[in-house]
Amino acid sequence: MTDYDPRTATGIPTEPVGSLPRPSRLQQAYGHYDAGEITHDQLEAEQDRAVKDSIERSEATGEPIISDGEQRWSSFATYAITDTLAGTGLAGHLTGDGGQYFAIFADGHRRQLPRLTGGPFRYKTYAADTLKKSIGMATKPMKQAVIAPSMLALLYPLDTEVPGYTRDCFEEDLVNECEKDIRQAFGAGAARVSIDFTEGRLATRADPRNPWSGRNILPHFIDLNNRVLDRFTAEERSRIGVHTCPGGDRDSVHSADVDYNDLLPSM
Repeated sequence: MTDYDPRTATGIPTEPVGSLPRPSRLQQAYGHYDAGEITHDQLEAEQDRAVKDSIERSEATGEPIISDGEQRWSSFATYAITDTLAGTGLAGHLTGDGGQYFAIFADGHRRQLPRLTGGPFRYKTYAADTLKKSIGMATKPMKQAVIAPSMLALLYPLDTEVPGYTRDCFEEDLVNECEKDIRQAFGAGAARVSIDFTEGRLATRADPRNPWSGRNILPHFIDLNNRVLDRFTAEERSRIGVHTCPGGDRDSVHSADVDYNDLLPSM
């Protein structure tokens, strides 16, 4: 793990949070890859180009710690289980049909998760896998985001049990994988790891279009996340943050109307 001074020349502690917008060229490459028109190596070449641009622009701002903008990921929520947002390269024991929406945005568009069909649950890609490809392009310490287990808990059907794989067994596997994700990120050179918990805000509202959000599930979400954090020492936890936000996607947000006071006391 690399040390860094969180204060910029202004004296204000700062660090980047979240992904950066994808260049149109990379968006097109993902589409071509989904359509089988380019190879994974060709897609990765465009990811490299976008990452290099993101890192150079971030370092030029004077930020003391930077990220690769998550340009190599299907999304912040699904990088561990699929190659693209359209579902190309979906991990085992998952199907693209019948999954829960993790967010319904203010403009009406939705983002849907796959549905778990069996176990054991394992990540296909760890954050460290992409960090290793990006960190050599940076001259400043790098921060790595990881998805919270609370988000991926939504892979399990809301009201039914997966045959031969109980929710408890799934969640134990999930917590193990999230711990591994964080430890590998530090092992790959991350100076800081941030757990992305954007679903925390959605858990405080009851959206009839999205059944899980009305189930008072926030305490369980926090318990899952704490099960991961409890596996780290106090010194290790000082390098781990938790991020939550109103969520931005296609110029819309999913929970700007939710008051942080509805979430922060529980956190």
